[in-house]
Amino acid sequence: MTPETLELRLRHLAFPTQRGRTAAIRHLLLQAPAPVVARMLGNHDDTTAQLADEAGRTWRHYAPGDHSRSP
Repeated sequence: MTPETLELRLRHLAFPTQRGRTAAIRHLLLQAPAPVVARMLGNHDDTTAQLADEAGRTWRHYAPGDHSRSP
């Protein structure tokens, strides 16, 4: 089963797939930075950043990279 097939089946049963998907992504963005979520889902960084803003978390102070090393 592909995501497209699943979406068609859910639509046939009258489930609002787009709103549910967007809500799930917003919830995920409260837990992880937008660029990380975008790469995981194959979304564009700008789209995911916009959803992060709408969710109320922007991760502006997130510093990517290896933080385990001492300076």
